[in-house]
Amino acid sequence: MVENLQGAIIAAGRGERLRRSTGNLPKPLVTLGGRTLLARQAMMLLGVGASEVLAVVNSETAGLIEERKVEVPERLGLIVRDTANSMESLFALGERLAPGHFVLATVDAVLARDEMARFVCAARAMTLDGGFDGVLGVVAWRGDERPLFAEISANGAITRLGDRKARTVTAGIYFLSTRIFDFTTQARAAGLGAMRQFLGMLLGNDVRLGAFELSQAIDIDEVSDLEAARATIGDKA
Repeated sequence: MVENLQGAIIAAGRGERLRRSTGNLPKPLVTLGGRTLLARQAMMLLGVGASEVLAVVNSETAGLIEERKVEVPERLGLIVRDTANSMESLFALGERLAPGHFVLATVDAVLARDEMARFVCAARAMTLDGGFDGVLGVVAWRGDERPLFAEISANGAITRLGDRKARTVTAGIYFLSTRIFDFTTQARAAGLGAMRQFLGMLLGNDVRLGAFELSQAIDIDEVSDLEAARATIGDKA
């Protein structure tokens, strides 16, 4: 059994495309199924066995949570940081995570509860018995803008991450070891500016990342994505 399972959420972006249609709200505070995306993601991670959840949010989101008395789950801890990019948001989480494994989600990766549970169960097995250092949730590419394509070998190992088209793309759900933060200094020295670049760097350093294909996940970037989530899996949250 994987010990010290923690939950982590990257929620420090501004969500410019979505906020134009949601009353200028930052993406973590947009609601789905009666809950903010931030609270929904935290409850999802707690529901699949995380003992606690940490989320990195920017100062605007933190200020609105306080000002509007937005309800957040009891075991959700906020790290308030105006990070320069998604990689730095990940590293901010790494400063607070205890050694062990953690389930990481971007705040805008929406999937049903049973899908998240299925992913965590499979990822535990792949890291414990399959020899993988981490597992990324992937989905079939359906034309999303700016996807991170994942090329996968027959044994489930990710062999390449990048812009080159492949059948599957990353879904914003990850099962990782805190050992990835051993590469923080190297990533900064290389001038990397996004989490997707950091993941590619891990592959280049012989970190074995596996892939687990989800049946469905929706990346909330625009209001049409939010509507699709409400219509398909929002009521299964």
